[in-house]
Amino acid sequence: MPETILEDIQEEALRIVRAGDAQGILVRLLGGLAIRLHSPSATHRALARSYPDIDFATAAKRSQTVADLFVSLGYEANKTFNLLNGDSRLLFYDNAHGRQIDVFVGGFEMSHRLPITERLALEPLTLPLAELLLTKLQIVEMNEKDVRDSCALILDHPFADTDSETINLPRVAQICADDWGLWKTVSLNLDKVQNVIDRFLLEPTDKATIIYRLDILRHALQDAPKSLRWRMRARVGERVPWYELPEEVRRG
Repeated sequence: MPETILEDIQEEALRIVRAGDAQGILVRLLGGLAIRLHSPSATHRALARSYPDIDFATAAKRSQTVADLFVSLGYEANKTFNLLNGDSRLLFYDNAHGRQIDVFVGGFEMSHRLPITERLALEPLTLPLAELLLTKLQIVEMNEKDVRDSCALILDHPFADTDSETINLPRVAQICADDWGLWKTVSLNLDKVQNVIDRFLLEPTDKATIIYRLDILRHALQDAPKSLRWRMRARVGERVPWYELPEEVRRG
């Protein structure tokens, strides 16, 4: 008998992670809800937003066990989509609350590809903060909720060389230094975040902190040694599109 899905979306997300852990299935949160778990500023009036859906990541070759987990927890699988895309992404629905669940399998691919599952077990509930930030900054058509999430994460967590409630700066820089397209999009989005930050009516000290940390990240991206792959793609530059525009999959 499937379990009952909780109305509170954050409690429901935690229920899923814990149920997976109990069955030896590693699923970790990403997206806005994951950032809210780490960042008190995400609930501040200046940066608060709604959370209609839940996103997860899991390891490669776990599609069937993950699908069984979600069905046992009360979700309806998108059987056609999952059959065609299950090696990289799964979709499930919470009909009672009108929610969609996205599960990225073995990696993350939207505007850019990110190696998010390499350190999947590092945090007990979510992806590490470095990967959480990159899933937001890789979005070519970054909208206001993505900017709010990025601001909350950056405001509440300094950059450092570790992952313990800090954003691992070498990790972010290294991933971008291997992929010119990702580096380009992230660099553009740092400017976008700074250019729209005045909309959010932040305290002057909070705004200054975000701008200061954006500058730290800019310098790290610029100074990190670039891979041969990065340098070869940089020669092509903007003459060829460096990103994908993923089509959002919604029910119906």
